[in-house]
Amino acid sequence: MTTTSPSLLPHATRDLAAFSSRLQYSDIPPQVVERIKLSVLDTIGCCLFGITLPWTRMVLDMVESEGCLAHAALFGTGRSTSISNAVLVNSTAAHAFELDDLHKESMFHSGSLTTPVALAFAEARGMSSGKDIITAMVAGYEVGTRVGNASTTELFLRGFHPQGTAGVFSAAATAARALNLDAAHTQHALGIVGSQAGGLMAAQEGAMVKRLHSGRAAQSGVYAALLAQRGFTGITDVLEAPYGGFLSSLSGKPNAQKLTAGLGTVWETLKVGYKPHAAVAAIHTALDALAAIMRGHKLAAGDIASVDVGLSHPTHVHCAWPYQPQGGIMAAQMNLYYSMAVMALDGAAFVDQYSERRLADPEVLAFASRVHAHVDPAIDAMGGEFRHASRLTVATNDGRRINLEMLHRRGSPENPLAPADVVHKFRNVMRSCLSPARMERVIDLVQSLEELDNTGELIGILGAPTAS
Repeated sequence: MTTTSPSLLPHATRDLAAFSSRLQYSDIPPQVVERIKLSVLDTIGCCLFGITLPWTRMVLDMVESEGCLAHAALFGTGRSTSISNAVLVNSTAAHAFELDDLHKESMFHSGSLTTPVALAFAEARGMSSGKDIITAMVAGYEVGTRVGNASTTELFLRGFHPQGTAGVFSAAATAARALNLDAAHTQHALGIVGSQAGGLMAAQEGAMVKRLHSGRAAQSGVYAALLAQRGFTGITDVLEAPYGGFLSSLSGKPNAQKLTAGLGTVWETLKVGYKPHAAVAAIHTALDALAAIMRGHKLAAGDIASVDVGLSHPTHVHCAWPYQPQGGIMAAQMNLYYSMAVMALDGAAFVDQYSERRLADPEVLAFASRVHAHVDPAIDAMGGEFRHASRLTVATNDGRRINLEMLHRRGSPENPLAPADVVHKFRNVMRSCLSPARMERVIDLVQSLEELDNTGELIGILGAPTAS
């Protein structure tokens, strides 16, 4: 079948590959450089914390049992392995605790895909410069997020995890740019990795495998670029193919114009935001609205009779399913009811709130039972850019009803965290992983990343054993 569907976009794969392969550091606006550096710092924190978690250690143990050649660091361990296995572990670690950055429209976390890939190639190729790392990552952010945008929420509502599906293109573009592949070889890398896309959203209700979607996507990107470098061919129209193409198969209702709209002038990287809570981003407005109501009206959890939460249809599907403690930490982080309960009780939904000891806490379960959620048609009518919006009504035991609407989550492009907030988050996450001196050195190195002719010192710190 060789014709192109009118709903798709001819030559989109070719055009994205050409942009990615030709991107130079000098093409990247200063504000995009600054955003990528924030993402590098944020992702490093996610990686070094994530490597300490049991599900990541299982992936690490599996990789180490294979005994591969040592080309790239396994972050936080003092050990090394092949490039592909290093990114499998490091990208799993980066996505291991729902702390990684988020591009709202594409619905995935580019930092946990691109940062481990760019750093692994930098190490294997003799400690590339900071500008090389930034350029490879921007290529990955720009290509991958556009694929996610074009996929629309339909891909997600059909049950696919954007991190493991559209996310593979971020990893492949980063790897291809790190290898300096030309446009034709990059096009084949995208065509190879599109066939490796996968990840099912049922994992959100209690399975470790959601964390692995990131690692496998990153590893697939590495394999795709390395194979393309050797002349292995992929589907050259993988994005626009009307039968068996990425968009026609996984989305079904794509907006193909978004693949290349504004390419090179509108920078999707600037639409990336950061998470102040260790929970799925879709519920952050509800968490912040509850915290604001409690703070503004001086309420304790015991003062609250019920909380009603209006959500978009995608967020309701994603997060408002009955909470079961046996689902584990993964399920708690993805669940509206649990997360609202710990926010009410602790005033936070961060690392300490998502621990095994809290999952069946009677206080948490009791408050969770007082939270009710529904689809709010008015939020859906606002359009996809308000997918994370929420409307809360808190009923108090003394008869008050307090309403608050929050349209944009903290950390989104519309309501961004300041750079100092991202640095604060890094320090908070790293308090059990790095010594204060090493922590501050990482911050200094990342903040001056574009000035580093060699990134060996940074990678050396990341590869050393964590303090935990």
